[in-house]
Amino acid sequence: MKITSIETLRTEEFSNVIWVRVHTDTGMIGLGETFYGAGAVEAQIHDTFAGRLLGRNPLHIEAIHRDMLNLPMAQSSTGVEYRAASAIDIALWDLFGKVCNQPVHQMLGGLCRDKQRIYNTCAGTQYVRSTNISPVANWNLGASKGPYEDLDGFMHHADALAESLLESGISAMKIWPFDPAAQENKGLYITAAQMKRAIEPFEKIRKAVGDKMEIMVELHSLWNLPTAKQIARALEPYKPTWYEDPIRMNSPQALAEYARSTDVWVCASETLGSRFPYKDMLDRDAMHVVMADLCWTGGLTEGRKIAAMAETYHRPFAPHDCIGPIGFIAAIHMSFSQPNTLIQESVRAFYKGWYNELVTTMPTIKDGFVYPMEGPGLGVDLLPAVFDRSDLTVRRSNA
Repeated sequence: MKITSIETLRTEEFSNVIWVRVHTDTGMIGLGETFYGAGAVEAQIHDTFAGRLLGRNPLHIEAIHRDMLNLPMAQSSTGVEYRAASAIDIALWDLFGKVCNQPVHQMLGGLCRDKQRIYNTCAGTQYVRSTNISPVANWNLGASKGPYEDLDGFMHHADALAESLLESGISAMKIWPFDPAAQENKGLYITAAQMKRAIEPFEKIRKAVGDKMEIMVELHSLWNLPTAKQIARALEPYKPTWYEDPIRMNSPQALAEYARSTDVWVCASETLGSRFPYKDMLDRDAMHVVMADLCWTGGLTEGRKIAAMAETYHRPFAPHDCIGPIGFIAAIHMSFSQPNTLIQESVRAFYKGWYNELVTTMPTIKDGFVYPMEGPGLGVDLLPAVFDRSDLTVRRSNA
């Protein structure tokens, strides 16, 4: 079996998403995806990776992974090299499953549970839709109205949002009401009025539903250390489940100081590329919940190593998802195959919304749980309509 062609596809409407299709001489095709900098990823795949991959056996997944990430600029980052390699890696696992006629979660070791608990990341329909990805600017509130405008929900009527989620069986939600203050003050400080405003959603949720709802706090690495600690203390009475990415994830020592300052778990981080920075942070007791984004950190090959290392340190694993549909489904396969998966991120505004414009199927999500994907490989493909889109850019490298 040989790789005969590598194809990338991206659209103007969903401008952050890029798909890669790895074609083989058997006619089988593997599908992968990454998110952010789609044009740069396209260039990396065709100008740098294609020449190293064409003609090779696509089932030599570890060897190919090593070769892609052994280049001088591809060292433990979530930069374009890692995002491009992640997309290709996911496509190779999809192919591996198709060759063996088994789902990817089986190829990774099989199911560890029959259903996996999810939490809802409270994004809106248009969240991270445009290439302007700076916090708050990427909220795109009011751009369109769908049934699940959950970002507007947590900012203005968090109590009703929590009740709506509980009615659908979802008992954990993630919100980020501190981002506007961080943008206003460049993450340097928070005023009393800003603190009060950002805490309002937590007050509303607890008043409306008590402790029936778990709340995860997303801080998007926007704060300096003293202010992040101040926010952590202010939120403790509301018993959040975890604080995610309170500071920039480039100082294990600073994150360890933060972790020591609060009883709330620290979750980190979708922003880390490869397993190596995770080890530095785990060695310093800086993180409690290990989060990875498979489309950024090195694909399923790297993701399973991160999950295994987390288990070595007695830490739970929680895959990230606030990206595209293939990344979401890859994360679900990973979640089911790892014994230490705590919970799977999901965005109902996406999986009940725009994901369905692009792919053939969505996982079954019911009563706060996701169920395993069925069928060989990832168990999903791009819809035929994607290939007919007028805003589609396709590039292909052939052997």
